Amino acid sequence: MTYQHILVPVDGSETALAVVNHAAALAKTFNSKVTVVQVMTLDPYIASEYFAAGQSNQLIERARSFIQDNIDKAKQQFEAEGVEVETRLLEGESIHLAIAEAVETLKADLVVISSHGRSGIKKLILGSVAQNLITELKVPVLVVKK
Repeated sequence: MTYQHILVPVDGSETALAVVNHAAALAKTFNSKVTVVQVMTLDPYIASEYFAAGQSNQLIERARSFIQDNIDKAKQQFEAEGVEVETRLLEGESIHLAIAEAVETLKADLVVISSHGRSGIKKLILGSVAQNLITELKVPVLVVKK
């Protein structure tokens, strides 16, 4: 099996950036397209004007800038590995749902994601994006632990 389009979600952490080497190696092996994404989660109550009228505010713009910096850092790491990537800043109320939608929209056939390895109460409270993607996606998910 070959993978034509690899989606790589990041969150700005060192753990998330640890997937770059794995995803880059797969992309080189299969000559795959790579898209790096990060989700900006928006609370509908806080960002109601943003959703309703397309207006923004200083807090949203700072978050957008911070997330774009994270995405750019991942892109630079891929380029250092000799792999060209596209990037997308996704928006949504749920990280895993926004990623799942991007998988369908972009027609990705593999997701390479990191796992922070949380367990117990931390996993219960913070959730597990990787676990949700494994459960919900119809494409393979490679989970890389640092």
